[in-house]
Amino acid sequence: QVQLVESGGGLVQAGGSLRLACAASGRTFSRYVMERYAMGWFRQAPGKEREFVAAITWSGLSIYGTDSVKGRFTISRDNAKNTVYLPMNSLKSEDTAVYYCAARQDSSRSIASYEYDYWGQGTQVTVSS
Repeated sequence: QVQLVESGGGLVQAGGSLRLACAASGRTFSRYVMERYAMGWFRQAPGKEREFVAAITWSGLSIYGTDSVKGRFTISRDNAKNTVYLPMNSLKSEDTAVYYCAARQDSSRSIASYEYDYWGQGTQVTVSS
């Protein structure tokens, strides 16, 4: 079993920055196990479907979702700490959502939420205009 805990959300003014973090842990979640996991970030705004934001492989290959986050969000991971990060810059009101971290028991990236096996509880990001 894998547990994912997000942190770093909060209230920020438009144009500001936040850095989300997702720490992975579990009885069987060691460094060697994490090599087989791709990690992703999704978000869900009120009244909208969950949206893919970004994903990254063990080796650092990344992929991003909507064009609106490209150049502003950068996914990264620290494998020694079993942690994935999502620094978010130049935040806009439309970035307001609950952000979820997810782990996929596969080394390849995926933009599909149904292909992820474990999910965090989510962290709220609110951007005021």
